[in-house]
Parts: sequence; C-alpha cells; structure tokens
Amino acid sequence: MATSDGTATDGTATERSAASDGPALSDGPATDLERAVAVLQGKRVAVLTGAGVSTDSGIPDYRGAGRVVRKPMTFQEFLADPAKRQRYWAGSHLGWRTFAAARPNDGHRALAALERAGVVTGVVTQNVDGLHLRAGSRRVVEVHGSMDRAVCLTCGQVFSRADLAAVLDRENPWIDEPGTVQLQPDGDVEIADVERFRVPDCTVCGGVLKPDVVFFGEFVPAEKFREAVSIVAEADALLVVGSSLTVNSGVRLLDHATRRKHPVVIVNRGATRSDRRAAVKLDAGTTETLVELAARLTASAMIDG
Repeated sequence: MATSDGTATDGTATERSAASDGPALSDGPATDLERAVAVLQGKRVAVLTGAGVSTDSGIPDYRGAGRVVRKPMTFQEFLADPAKRQRYWAGSHLGWRTFAAARPNDGHRALAALERAGVVTGVVTQNVDGLHLRAGSRRVVEVHGSMDRAVCLTCGQVFSRADLAAVLDRENPWIDEPGTVQLQPDGDVEIADVERFRVPDCTVCGGVLKPDVVFFGEFVPAEKFREAVSIVAEADALLVVGSSLTVNSGVRLLDHATRRKHPVVIVNRGATRSDRRAAVKLDAGTTETLVELAARLTASAMIDG
C-alpha cells in the first residue's frame, strides 16, 4: 500500500509480493507440498515473511499484480523537505487506519502454533503491521520496524502511534470531509489541499517525528539484523513466505542460510529472485499453505517428541 507521493503507507522498503491471491493450494501440484514437508520435517525452521502473508488480513500488496509502479519517498527527501514530510504524514495517517484495523489471519496463527510446537525458531518479518506478535508469535524480529510507534529524530523519544493518530485527527478534522481523499487501486491515497495538513512535532524537544520504520535510503539497524541472523543460525532450514525477495535484507538472510547449507523452502505467488536457490518453491497462497504445513509439521513434532 502506498501514499499519495508514492511511498508505501508504512513508509518503508518493506517487501510487497503477491502471495495469497489466485487458485487454492489444492489446484496446484500436491507433490510440491509433500516435498516441502519432507524438507522441513524434523528440522528447526527459521521463517522470513513478506507482505504476501498479510494480504489476507486486508493489507494491500505493494508489488502485487496490477499495482502501479511508484517511486517511494526516501529518508533523505523526508528529512530535507518540510512539504514532503507534510504530504507523507497526511498519507501515512490515513494508511495507519488500515493497519490499526487489520487482524491476524490463519497464516499468522499457523506460524505462532509452529513456534509453540518447537518447530519454528523465530519469525523475521519485513512487514511493519505487527500482526505476527498479535497472532501470538513470541520471537519476532521486525527488520523494518513497526508502524505502531513514532520516534523523534532529534531526541529519540518514542510515541505511541495510536496516541499520535488521535492528535492528528484533532488537528486535522477536515481530513474526513467528502472528496478530500481519493483511494487509488493499489491502496494509495490522493489528498486534496495537503498543504492544510498540520504535521506533528515532538512534544519533548520540538524535533521531527517519523514512524519507527526503515525508509528507502536507510539501513536496517545492525543490532536488529544480528537478531535476525541469530534466528537463522539457530535453525536447520529457512522458510520464506510471501516475499519476492526484492529487498536486500531478505536476500542477505537467505545468503546466511545457504552458507550454512540450510535448505530453503519458498512459498510465494509468482517468481522470486531466489527461486533457483530453493530446495522447494511452492507457487501458492500463503495462508492455506501455512495452515497445511503447520498441521503436518506439528503432528510430526509430536510423534518425534
């Protein structure tokens, strides 16, 4: 999902791949699922997820079929241009409403169940929607941050996004007037008279506020990436779900897995950049595939235990 300036509504380089649309899993070759189960069975599995995991929760896919290609706002543009910050915050505020209303789907819950069963070592997600944590996953590394927080770029004060949204609603009551907002096919928004939008400042030091997410032009914090690598290192296999592996953070984690000779299973609707490196690639929807994998791998773990 993107804002009116072409930025993803999460403002990040978060992965956006088509994964859950299309025919049901049973319409595809059942042997692919069986092969995936065989590869993962009896192993501790690290999981990397992209936006395809959340499409069934109503969060649009950034790179899905039919999406209009847009140029995301960079961190440098956000810092340098007050007008662009104004446009970004207006669109991001509206996008936050979609994120806040979203609920975990069965795919999120399946991963949480696999963690409880001792199959999954943890989830590394490129998503910023917080749905893995809300579904019950305990060990989650959000490599691109989370939309439920905002941070001051001057003093580092962290603010609840829900509290900030209440302030924005109060300061910009006109945002809900008919005709003010035009939704685009890919979840983007066009906002009339965006120059009227009042951008919040830090209440502690008056500095610039930014959602606590990684923009294009920013690096994933080193400590955060080390946490992600540790999840991969502790596992025996890597399961990539709902990501086209376009963003470097995902590719680097796959590199760590393959260097350790860990087999890789990819579940994604459509091609990814690393299909040839996978032991098994399932061109299938994420939710139904995760539910089936959870049922089979959990049962296997109980027998082995």
